[in-house]
Amino acid sequence: MRITAMILLPLLAACSGMQDDRPAIPSETGEGSCRNEGLDGFIGQTASADLGARLLDASRARTLRWGAPGMAMTMDFRADRLTVSYDEKMLITSARCG
Repeated sequence: MRITAMILLPLLAACSGMQDDRPAIPSETGEGSCRNEGLDGFIGQTASADLGARLLDASRARTLRWGAPGMAMTMDFRADRLTVSYDEKMLITSARCG
């Protein structure tokens, strides 16, 4: 039974599609730490891959998480992550670090 669990648990975790939400460790230089300043200017713009790249650049975040309407998201804080939510029309409603 133990051997079966040791084999199946990693396989189930790999198939679950869960995002890696372990706490981030910011580098000593501050690189990858997200900054909220200036992100309000993106509110109302249409969500796209190009806009996502611009948001990452503006925030200095290392990762970007899109939040679709009604989508459940973890509430953990990650200093290197930018979370961008959009509405049914694909318009950005919020952009915040964490």
